[in-house]
Amino acid sequence: MNSRTEQTIYGGCHCGSIKFKIRTDFPELTTCDCSICRRKNALMVKVHEDDFELLKGEEELSVYQFHTNTAMHYFCKVCGIYPFHKKKSAPDSYGINVFCLEDVDLAGLHVRATDGVGMP
Repeated sequence: MNSRTEQTIYGGCHCGSIKFKIRTDFPELTTCDCSICRRKNALMVKVHEDDFELLKGEEELSVYQFHTNTAMHYFCKVCGIYPFHKKKSAPDSYGINVFCLEDVDLAGLHVRATDGVGMP
């Protein structure tokens, strides 16, 4: 059982054009081996859309879609950083790039590998 408490955490891209906040207790982190995740090498936490708020930069977001065009991968138009994506496997949730979050201690958090290559 996870003993962590839910917290509000702020995040953003490298240049500061994109700012957001999430609420999570970090139940687990995931990696993925699909073609895009292998290349961006992100570590993600799943957050329900009600626990995500874009604070700044909607006009600076670029969306990339491929294959089934279901997932929406967001990138900053200015610095190119990938802060989050709208999930294909859970369309009511975001995959948040943990490396874009401020002041997060990853020690002791479980990381699960996702089989994205095998996903239809």
